[in-house]
Amino acid sequence: MYKIHFAPLQGYTEDAYRRLHKRFFGGIDTYTTPFVRLEHGTVRSKDMRDVRPEFNEGVNVVPQIIANDGEEMRVLVEYLKTLGYRRIDVNAGCPFPLQTRHGRGAGLLTVPDKLNEIAAVMNDNPDVVFSLKMRLGFDDASQWQQCIGIINGMPLCHVTMHPRIATQQYKGEVNMNAFDEFLALCKHPVVYNGDICSVDDIRSLEEKYGERLAGVMIGRGLLARPSMAEEYASGTPLSQGTLIMKIKQMHEALLEHYTKVIPGEAQQLMKIRSFWDYLEPTIGRKQWKKIVKAGNMKNYLCRVEEASPPPLSIMRGE
Repeated sequence: MYKIHFAPLQGYTEDAYRRLHKRFFGGIDTYTTPFVRLEHGTVRSKDMRDVRPEFNEGVNVVPQIIANDGEEMRVLVEYLKTLGYRRIDVNAGCPFPLQTRHGRGAGLLTVPDKLNEIAAVMNDNPDVVFSLKMRLGFDDASQWQQCIGIINGMPLCHVTMHPRIATQQYKGEVNMNAFDEFLALCKHPVVYNGDICSVDDIRSLEEKYGERLAGVMIGRGLLARPSMAEEYASGTPLSQGTLIMKIKQMHEALLEHYTKVIPGEAQQLMKIRSFWDYLEPTIGRKQWKKIVKAGNMKNYLCRVEEASPPPLSIMRGE
């Protein structure tokens, strides 16, 4: 059985979502947080709250940091250590221009000297277990090759590889030929990330790679089907009725949380509606559209209450 790691998605997999996913679904070995970063030289206050231990109690959380050089890396590592963390993931794969144009995320892969600085900070903190999340490159699928020597020299428990380049973001095909080349040369355990949408996708990776992979990291696929890891672990798929019921229960608990921490019904609606952004394949397009287009909380809750398993013909794609 592969270890299943829940990938971080900004605006979605925040502390409340992680706690409630574990309560209602589970099956996850680690939940990686959306990245913690510096803003004007200090850790963003929003990020501070998300990684507070009291908001992650009972959840196997791995905070992820994003930095463009050794100094930013050092500040972030020291901050997380003050909170008691001794397990940290480093982001070298974020594809979004807001980060890459400042040399963060996948932008690091174009500047090996900066990656060397990141490695030096890891070596200066032997009491911390590090992992690295990366892509094949920024705008060239061979850019990982100029970095593999540095990466192999890092003290890492594993490397998560998403086999796209940053300029693709999440579009186009994953490059499995390049992934195979990376897997052959990487000296660390490798976790696969990218376009895992079903238990069958995990099984296909198992059949192809077996023990050559240390696990998989799933993001969008788990937002679309929160039960995927649980179903993989148990070997038994949930019925559509049970899945919809559990999704509704998780939604209800998440909405209860938001009403306590977000002032104003309009703001609460804006936040909770994003819960459904990736769930169209699970609830069907017709019901999904009614939910995401609801203009006020009363109508929204009515549309959610009406949600039910889609007809079998829609599930089969007929």
